[in-house]
Amino acid sequence: MEIKNYSSSASGFILLGLSSNPQLEKPLFAIFLTMYLVTVVGNVLIILAIHSDSRLHTPMYFFLSNLSFIDICFVTVIMPKTLVNLLSETKTISYVGCLVQMYFFMAFGNTDSYLLASMAIDRLVAICDPFRYDVVMNLRRCLLMLLGSCTISHLHSLLRVLLMSRLSFCASHVIKHFFCDTQPVLKLSCSDTSFSQIVVMTETLAVIVTPFLCILFSYMRIIITVLRIPSAAGKWKAFSTCSSHLTVVALFYGSVIYVYFRPLSMYSVVKDRVATVMFTVVTPMLNPFIYSLRNKDMKRGLGKLRDKIHS
Repeated sequence: MEIKNYSSSASGFILLGLSSNPQLEKPLFAIFLTMYLVTVVGNVLIILAIHSDSRLHTPMYFFLSNLSFIDICFVTVIMPKTLVNLLSETKTISYVGCLVQMYFFMAFGNTDSYLLASMAIDRLVAICDPFRYDVVMNLRRCLLMLLGSCTISHLHSLLRVLLMSRLSFCASHVIKHFFCDTQPVLKLSCSDTSFSQIVVMTETLAVIVTPFLCILFSYMRIIITVLRIPSAAGKWKAFSTCSSHLTVVALFYGSVIYVYFRPLSMYSVVKDRVATVMFTVVTPMLNPFIYSLRNKDMKRGLGKLRDKIHS
């Protein structure tokens, strides 16, 4: 069998897409275009509402506005190409384009993860040490947390892409996915991927588990503190400030852990595709609704934004 190294070839890959059934492509295009537009518009409204209302200029909403921005970038890395391929017969992506998509997908996805951890820390300080909240969560520290989230995520992506660029690929170059993700691309390689799989699993554990453990630790501390509050109303008020964040964490990490914390031999095209849609498309789309529907401050901010637009 002839082996091609696509790192030095003009050839690219074929993305199998969301479905192998051609009859489903146009309905899927309509569904995912709607989801993409809702995601972009919803998150833009969150950003504008926060920036237009001075009462929302707090650390929690600082991280939320950045999370909304990253969510827009995250879904934009994947969806435009996916939508084009749903209406195209070729469904190709160049080798360089594949690596670029993989890089930014991981960079924005991991930044999402670290921002969720930053928001958990914010809630921890607000509930467990409210009198020092303004001192601990000052603007400089928030900016450093944001910068650290972006830096770690991009370094992780760079390492992963450099690793993938050293692989060789056989005659088969059909990626059984709707974008260039690590697992389906590794499955195509003719190289010995045992070392790559170990590195991928190890640094994925380090990069994803670290913020997840931070979130778990933060909420353990929060629960212990809230249980000490004597009144039921006080307990409910404290927990209600965390409910939106916990919902997003459950949606995001539930699907991420299912997809990435398994050996390559357990990779399933259909199941992994559905789980990936959950954290790449569904969660970014739902975030604006989750953070605004039960949040009086956000509702007020969106109301002020609406009044400014109509005035």
